[in-house]
Amino acid sequence: MKPMPTDAPLVSIVTPVYNAAAYLPECIESILAQTYPHWEYTIIDNCSTDDSPAIARSYEAKDSRIRVQRNPQCLPAMANHNMALRQLSPASKYCKVVFADDWIFPECLQKMVAAAEAHPSAGIVGSYCLEGQQVICTGLPYTTPLISGREVCRLHLLEQLYLFGSANSLLYRSDLVRARDPFFDESNIHGDTEVCFALLRSCDFAFVHQVLTFTRLRPGSLNTVSSDHAAYFAGMLLILARHGAHYLTAAELSTRRNQELSGYYRFLSKSLFLRRGRGFWDYHKQKLIELGYGLSRTRLARATLANLFAAALRPADALRKLGKTAGSRRLVRTTTPGAASA
Repeated sequence: MKPMPTDAPLVSIVTPVYNAAAYLPECIESILAQTYPHWEYTIIDNCSTDDSPAIARSYEAKDSRIRVQRNPQCLPAMANHNMALRQLSPASKYCKVVFADDWIFPECLQKMVAAAEAHPSAGIVGSYCLEGQQVICTGLPYTTPLISGREVCRLHLLEQLYLFGSANSLLYRSDLVRARDPFFDESNIHGDTEVCFALLRSCDFAFVHQVLTFTRLRPGSLNTVSSDHAAYFAGMLLILARHGAHYLTAAELSTRRNQELSGYYRFLSKSLFLRRGRGFWDYHKQKLIELGYGLSRTRLARATLANLFAAALRPADALRKLGKTAGSRRLVRTTTPGAASA
C-alpha cells in the first residue's frame, strides 16, 4: 500500500447510538480497523440505559480521535441522527455515518475518499452493501464510477434501480451536510433516501464497485418499523411530490404518481383481509392526508373488487401473495437502521 499523503482530507465519522451495547464494540472496532487513518469520530449517546455509554467511553479513553457526547434528553431517531451530523469538524472534507448496530469494511474510507477525490463533482459516494446476508445496491455497470445526479435519480424513479442503501452505505461531502440543518427531514421515516434526491440536484454520484459496508437486520430497527407499516408507498409518493418535477417530465411524473397510487390502494385493499390494527390504518390515513390525497373509500373499494376478481381467477396465487406486504419493496434499502430512539 502506498504511504498516505500528509495532506489527506479529514473524514468526520458519526455514530448515533441508543441501547446498542450488543453491537457497539463491533461498530467501533470497524472504525479503528480502517486503512485510511485521517478521521475523527464522534459517538452521540441518546440517553442509553444499557452499557453503551461505558463502552463508548472506554474507547474514547484509548484513542484521542474518538469523542463521546451524551444528549441531555432522549431524542427521536431521526432527530438524533441530525444531532450527530451537527458534530462535524469544520476541517472535515467528508462525512461518514456508521450506525451503532452496523459496521464498515477496512477499506471503506480509503476507497470512498479516493472515489470522491477522483470525481470532484460527486457529492455522494456509494458502494455495494452487505445487508444481512444479501449484497444490495447492485445494477450499475461495472465500468461506471460516476453517474450524474439527474441520471441516478431517474434510474431510481423509473427503473427501480436503488443505489443509495442507507446513510450507513454512503459518504457525503461535509459542506453539503453543513449546508442543510436539519440534514434529514425528521418527519420522514425515509429521510435518508429523500435527502439524496435533494442533494443530487446539484452534484453527481460516485460509486465504488466493492462491498464496503454492512447493515444489520434486526427487530426494533427503523428498517423493521418501515416494513411493519409498509411505508414504501407513502415514501415514494413524497419523493415524487417534492422532487419528481426536477427529474421527470410531466408525463413521466403523472404516470409514476398514478402507478404508485394504484399500487398503494391494491396493497391497502389486501390489508383489509389481514385485519391490520388501528395504528396501521391511522398511519396510512395520515400519510395520504399529508400528501394531499386523503383516503379514498371509493378507490379502496375498487381495488378490493379488483383483488377479489384476480383471486377468483387465480386462487392459489392469491393465497400465496396475501401475506406479502409492501414492506418488502425497496423505496429505500431501507431507512436508517437503529432503534426508534437511536
